[in-house]
Amino acid sequence: MAPPMSANAFLRALKAEGLTVVEVGDWRTHNRNHKGPWGPVHGVMIHHTVTEGSARTVELCRKGYTGLPGPLCHGVITKDGRVHLVGYGRANHAGLGDDDVLRAVIAERALPTDNEQNTDGNRHFYGFECENLGDGKDPWPAAQLEAVERAAAAVCRHHGWNERSVIGHKEWQPGKVDPRGFTMGSMRERIRSRLK
Repeated sequence: MAPPMSANAFLRALKAEGLTVVEVGDWRTHNRNHKGPWGPVHGVMIHHTVTEGSARTVELCRKGYTGLPGPLCHGVITKDGRVHLVGYGRANHAGLGDDDVLRAVIAERALPTDNEQNTDGNRHFYGFECENLGDGKDPWPAAQLEAVERAAAAVCRHHGWNERSVIGHKEWQPGKVDPRGFTMGSMRERIRSRLK
């Protein structure tokens, strides 16, 4: 259990991990905190956007859409490996998920199958949306995968978490498929190696 780091600490952590960070508008104060608390935080959640075009993807994740207002994450990882900060605080990215999965993340142990939607994930997870169509065919450039690894590791390093604190949306909420195109097991192994 940890309080969320400050926006400035988040920015510093990402840069210290070697990432190229783009600050978008009023990202430090753009959030959904009026809908409920953010924190304690327990992990990092990775998503894909089902979009193409970096500018369009960043704008969508910042503003949201009808029925789901933004921000839709904290950072958007575009195909060129840059991390665009679009919000900070509670964000509409995780939705309701499985309390058993949350307990496993907190304990940093193997994840059970997600079969319930009874726990508010927006409160407990940092979220990164990754520009990808999510069809299993759209490529994941090496620079983008490295940025996913570095961004997740940056948050874990700050909080003293290990790679088991990083999950995919599909591991949290039944019916979700993201991220599609790489396995979370392989990404966690990369994060584990980086944190050594």
